[in-house]
Amino acid sequence: MTAPDYGRAFALWRARAPQWQSYTHHAFVEGLRTGDLSRARFLHYLRQDYVFLIHFARAWALAAAKADTLAELRAASATVQALVHVEMPLHVQVCAAAGIDAATLEATEEAPANLAYTRYVLEAGYSGDFLDLMAALAPCVLGYGEIGARLAGSGGPYADWIDTYAGPDYQALCRDVGAMIDGALLHRLGPGWADLPRFDRLTQHYSTATRLEVGFWQMGPASA
Repeated sequence: MTAPDYGRAFALWRARAPQWQSYTHHAFVEGLRTGDLSRARFLHYLRQDYVFLIHFARAWALAAAKADTLAELRAASATVQALVHVEMPLHVQVCAAAGIDAATLEATEEAPANLAYTRYVLEAGYSGDFLDLMAALAPCVLGYGEIGARLAGSGGPYADWIDTYAGPDYQALCRDVGAMIDGALLHRLGPGWADLPRFDRLTQHYSTATRLEVGFWQMGPASA
């Protein structure tokens, strides 16, 4: 499969992130595709991801506060909406079916890899500007879009998870976020943004967040 078209910045960042393949083709992801991933490991991931999404939604809300344009504000707020009203309810539904209620889910203790990732993204936003935050946020949003598109139609026990990220709503969100990032770069840095040292620094944010995504897949109970 060719890479999805989520904009120019995504294509450049994707090509320059050394661990992008390790992230999007991780053994955890392949286990979702084949159905061989253990249910215990999947549920452990879902519980950690639920807590992650709470912080991730806050980071996107911070992006809305740092937005310069109405288009940026709309894209950031739409992403918060998708996180809170689409992704998180899916986690609640799947965990409830396994006997993990919403209160237990929300009380999940964060694993070190989760803490490292969420705090890195939030710090990028607190200490940097809108572009720093976008570069740190993009690997999750756009990487899950790429994974969903690649795994589409796999079926099996994790079909609902796959369908969420392969579906038209999430794919449209990825295209909108990618276009918004390209527009934000043009708005702040001008037409030659891809050749500026500033873009190289943003690429480092993207690469670091990609590395932290790999660490997130690797969490799991020792027995799983």
